[in-house]
Amino acid sequence: MSWGTELWDQFENLDKHTQWGIDFLERYAKFVKERLDIEQNYAKQLRNLVKKYCPKRAKDEEPRRVNFLLLFTSWTQLNSPGQREVVAEEMAHKVYGELMRYSQDLKAERKHHLQEGRKAQQHLDHCWKQMDNSKRKFERECREAEKSQITYDRLDNDINATKSEVEKAKAQFYLRNHMADESKNEYAAQLQNFNAEQWKHFNNAIPHIFKNLQDMDERRTVKLGETYRSFAEAERRVIPIISKCLEGMVSAAKAVDMRKDSLIVVESFKSGFEPPGDFPFEDFSQNLSRAGSDGTISNTPKGDREGAPGPRPDPKHPMSRTKNKLWLFGKKPKAPSLEDFSHLPPEQRRKRLQLRIDELSKELQKEMDQRDALNKMKDVYEKNPQMGDPSSLQPKISETICNMEKLRSEIHKNETWLSEVEGKQSSRGDRRHSADNHHHTPQGRESPEGSYTDDTSQEHHTPHKRPSPPQPGQPNPDPHEFDDEFDDDDPLPVIGHCKALYSFDGQNEGTLVMAEDEVLYIIEEDKGDGWTRARKQSGEEGYVPTTYVEITMEKNCKGAVTYI
Repeated sequence: MSWGTELWDQFENLDKHTQWGIDFLERYAKFVKERLDIEQNYAKQLRNLVKKYCPKRAKDEEPRRVNFLLLFTSWTQLNSPGQREVVAEEMAHKVYGELMRYSQDLKAERKHHLQEGRKAQQHLDHCWKQMDNSKRKFERECREAEKSQITYDRLDNDINATKSEVEKAKAQFYLRNHMADESKNEYAAQLQNFNAEQWKHFNNAIPHIFKNLQDMDERRTVKLGETYRSFAEAERRVIPIISKCLEGMVSAAKAVDMRKDSLIVVESFKSGFEPPGDFPFEDFSQNLSRAGSDGTISNTPKGDREGAPGPRPDPKHPMSRTKNKLWLFGKKPKAPSLEDFSHLPPEQRRKRLQLRIDELSKELQKEMDQRDALNKMKDVYEKNPQMGDPSSLQPKISETICNMEKLRSEIHKNETWLSEVEGKQSSRGDRRHSADNHHHTPQGRESPEGSYTDDTSQEHHTPHKRPSPPQPGQPNPDPHEFDDEFDDDDPLPVIGHCKALYSFDGQNEGTLVMAEDEVLYIIEEDKGDGWTRARKQSGEEGYVPTTYVEITMEKNCKGAVTYI
């Protein structure tokens, strides 16, 4: 159905309708613009959210959260900021941008068609005015001719009128009739012309203009349908990706394995140390038997008689409570980073060394591949001198070989450390077993001074006698001073580490119990009294005999001494 034939007299309404259509298109374009702004803001906020809650721990701790990371990664992919940005980009390019461009084109086209319609209407109005003016003129001339005729008839019948008056009235009558005839002809011509222009206007010009407006409006409707489809396609294109992410989340949920997670925790925290053995029985009745002859009991502690540290602190003593709370809620002291990772527990040290060896092996393989490539290029240059100078590659080859030697040296050094760790781990179990058997023998117990038997009159020394702790002439560490230092909020920094050559019972208050081969952190050097302040990996601090340990100080610390 054509607008030109059915709506020939609705120019103003069609003007309003086409304007409404363009307004609707622009309103939809604004809706799309606000929607893509929401998508962009959502993508930005989602990216910030993922960044905020994404784990920031070291890579060596990541395996402990493997299942959580799998689910977290799937969730971030499901709501991936990139997918929302893709939707926003397609909406901006294929919907909003296209609508705005098309809106401008529609406005220009509508303006052109309406101008043509107004020009046609103005031309028709001009023809009507000319016809109306000629009609009014013809009517006026006819009235004047009638008046002149009446005047002429009156004078012609008047016997008192002169001949000149009658002739004059007659001439006026003829003139008015002639003018009336001319006005009649002009009016007839203008009427015929107006009727012709009016027919052209309503049968040619207006239908053509209205048809153009109709085509424009129909194309606007089609464009809206296309943008509706593009809008939906922008959302539908990301549905397969979201579906894959949902499938990944379901698979990740099914892959959660509590036993595997527990095994990962064990592998992450396993130190490789053996559990401490049983404490030997200490027969204090020896003092009673020796003092039984005079009927008195000696109050002199064993450590004061033989130069060994005093009895072990009472667990209820404030000092013991201080030791137990060091790392529980306080700040854990940082261990020094050593090249051979000797500051780490054996199992962790083995893992770190193996990881470094693997990395160095990869770098070595790269250098070897580069050397082979350079040698091949050198051979090509020697066979084809025009391609390049073979001697120009020699510095690079030499540098590569030098790097290979350095990497081999590093690998060998780390393999030596790894072998040492693996050897200690394999022998520690045997030593632990023999030490346990020794502790359970009824003949006596091992101490810094020697081996005691049930025979109180005889003392046997071990074949490899350990050096004695500080003698009575050397002052023991002040327990109150040690207690105050432990109560500080910030622990003392680590200045080195040591390895226990012998076991030490640490019976005196302020001393530290240590087992053979145990690794401790040094936090205070020996000040000449024979005691070194150390810290266990569990956070417990205390003094140990300097001669019982092998000390390695940090390079940046003064007074680094190694005792063997």
